[in-house]
Amino acid sequence: MNDPIAVIRDVDCGTARLMPDVDRARAWLLTVDGAPQSYVDLDDPAHLEFEYARRLGHVVDCAAEENRPLDLIHLGGGALTLPRYAAVVRPGSRQQVVEADRELIELVSEYLPLPAGQSISVHAGDARSWLAGAPEDSADVLIADVFGGSRVPAHLTSVAYARVAARVLRNDGVYAANLADGAPFTFLRSQLATFAAVFAETALIAEPSVLRGRRFGNAVLLASHTELDTARLARRTASDVFPARVVYGAALARFTGDAKAVRDSAAVASPEPPEGAFSIG
Repeated sequence: MNDPIAVIRDVDCGTARLMPDVDRARAWLLTVDGAPQSYVDLDDPAHLEFEYARRLGHVVDCAAEENRPLDLIHLGGGALTLPRYAAVVRPGSRQQVVEADRELIELVSEYLPLPAGQSISVHAGDARSWLAGAPEDSADVLIADVFGGSRVPAHLTSVAYARVAARVLRNDGVYAANLADGAPFTFLRSQLATFAAVFAETALIAEPSVLRGRRFGNAVLLASHTELDTARLARRTASDVFPARVVYGAALARFTGDAKAVRDSAAVASPEPPEGAFSIG
């Protein structure tokens, strides 16, 4: 049997590369213009390689009692890592995926097809526009993992966008966004203030070294209309192979400081990562 070879293709948002993992027989890394986007093991879709993906996986795990099917919306598709994961850990879940890059959708469908029988629908379109047309109170979990290159687009950072997300979530639903920033955390703090202006509860999951400002990295912002199960999340993230902290309550208020909520007129993309911040080896 021939060893798999890398696939390189121009997509709408740049040059995509699917590279096989030499250590896992049917695992692939997806990059776009050199930035890592997704990692998928076709033989073990519950395997989450990236730290931030594992934290988003913990959110899915803690969103309801074990094995209960959920209605999930994923903004940003990539190679569909989290939808594959949720389909395994919460069988019977209904999932909607929104990905702006049509050519990338076709590439993933061709080389990393979804298993038959799963309720995962993939839509090509802008995340905020699609979400604005989604039914009210229709999602248990809304995961935002949208990057234009290595930056979160500006129109997904404002109070108006947060209100669109809040409208779609059920009362006990959870919003989870993969963000990236470094000290002094101007962008991350503004996002916490923005979602606190719309949701009753917010929290943050990040590696301690990122929170201390020692390096640029990912952080998962959480928001909900009702109380988040931070204790359960904290146990899972602390015991992970990539340990992280859950920050909430008074500690989160101190971290947010005097940051202001972002309006559409002042919205900006997340900061450009420093060179080497998200290297792939």
